[in-house]
Amino acid sequence: MPITVEQSILIIGICAGCTFLERLLPFLIFRKGQIPSLVRYLGKVLPLAIMATLVVYCLRGTTFDEFGNFVPQTVAVAVTTVLHLWKGNTLLSVIGGTVVYMWLVQMVF
Repeated sequence: MPITVEQSILIIGICAGCTFLERLLPFLIFRKGQIPSLVRYLGKVLPLAIMATLVVYCLRGTTFDEFGNFVPQTVAVAVTTVLHLWKGNTLLSVIGGTVVYMWLVQMVF
């Protein structure tokens, strides 16, 4: 059964409303400006934990039986790390690592 235009508009509206509410809730919950220590701790720890989880997820299927199976991943992780340490920009490092990986997979290996 195909989705109608009205259903599409309703879906987009619900998604927009949920996104807006998600962005608004922290301001409503922490009105006084007092952020609990647990929330501050999670703000410091979660970005690193999420990035580590993504690295494990991306590299979980890497095999070392052939040269072409692990070199693109290893080089891309190294490029991402160097870019992040050099510039400190997460978006730049992720895009740089992705471009290097795709170039190696498509053109070299």
